[in-house]
Amino acid sequence: MKILDGKKTSNDIKNEIAIEVAEILKKGGRPPHLAAILVGEDGASLTYVNSKVKACQRIGFESTLIRLSKDISEDELLEEIDKLNNDPDLDGFIIQLPLPSHFNENKILNAVDPNKDVDGFHPSNVGKMVLNQPTFLPATPMGIMELLKRYQIETSGKHCVVIGRSHIVGSPISILMARNTNPGNATVTLTHSRTKNLKELTLQADIIVVALGKAEFLTGDMVKEGVVVIDVGITRVADQSKKSGFKLYGDVHFDELAEKASYITPVPGGVGPMTIASLLMNTLQSYKTRN
Repeated sequence: MKILDGKKTSNDIKNEIAIEVAEILKKGGRPPHLAAILVGEDGASLTYVNSKVKACQRIGFESTLIRLSKDISEDELLEEIDKLNNDPDLDGFIIQLPLPSHFNENKILNAVDPNKDVDGFHPSNVGKMVLNQPTFLPATPMGIMELLKRYQIETSGKHCVVIGRSHIVGSPISILMARNTNPGNATVTLTHSRTKNLKELTLQADIIVVALGKAEFLTGDMVKEGVVVIDVGITRVADQSKKSGFKLYGDVHFDELAEKASYITPVPGGVGPMTIASLLMNTLQSYKTRN
């Protein structure tokens, strides 16, 4: 069993980007600029956004964090988005999800300029992804594909089972894995809460991507020897023995699957850091396109 080390791979990507940014600055260019909008005080979202800001500082990007009260109106949030859409010195921005319940999430995400949508959520970017046209790919699926590519994991002709059909991970990774690319060219089965014979399908899988948010959902008896396992889930469970007061669990029962898997992502340190690396890659791409 080998660990798919997202932390190390993400650091490699950041180092590569930092070299490019240094070259840009040497030639008198401005640094790429990424912004994030955070609505409310969700602890996990704040931690995640702060890690994005730190990553920007490390590689020489400019970053802006816009913190808004959870009580602001939809119109006020749309005004903030409009300002960022029209800022000529901003290359990309994200709206940290989830938003408070009184917002229409689709309406908010659709208001983002597709050319600055470095999270890859806008319908026009999703459409281009489906048609295999150049675009910003959703950050987490893009990070998974980059991890598979850098570890040279064979995907062509393999059976990939995706558990979870969210628009953020499950649905787009099923599209990317099936595309005529490398990595890609897999035969993909997309499963979800209504799937009847899940264990039967996972036992056939060469590659499994789990994105459910249910702690230790995938167990050792559900997979075959040599499977490649990508664990996207992250669940906080109270644990007073930890300094933070909680322990993080993935969607995979790691100890059980580690005995069978050829490759597996840990939680934390697997897919999470790759999501941030993808965001930085998309922002750099936007900067290059705009300049």
